[in-house]
Amino acid sequence: MDLNSDSTKPIYIRIAEWIENEIIADRFQSDEKVHSQYQLADLFNINPATAAKGLTILVEQQILYKRRGLGMFVALEAKSMILEKRRNETLTQMAMELVLEARRLSVTEEELIQLIKKCEGEQK
Repeated sequence: MDLNSDSTKPIYIRIAEWIENEIIADRFQSDEKVHSQYQLADLFNINPATAAKGLTILVEQQILYKRRGLGMFVALEAKSMILEKRRNETLTQMAMELVLEARRLSVTEEELIQLIKKCEGEQK
């Protein structure tokens, strides 16, 4: 497994995003135990404290929860929370960048909408 998809982000953020991706892909289900900080450290060849920091982010966001003495588990609504967060943050940011670039290139709103529809059709 590789965390180098975006090497500009800190490793602990990439750990948190990897776990989120595993939840979205249904590889971690609600109420299922996730890897410990030590398992993550071994898996990605990183410091356990770095892995712990990634897990802590997800606990703070209530995507994971701790069971004392048992480890970290996926919250019941984790998948929907991640999807909502990414829609609100990631897609909004991408849309803003797209609109700004379209303005710089003098692309009209109608042209931009047609481009998006064309791209959507190519994905089907």
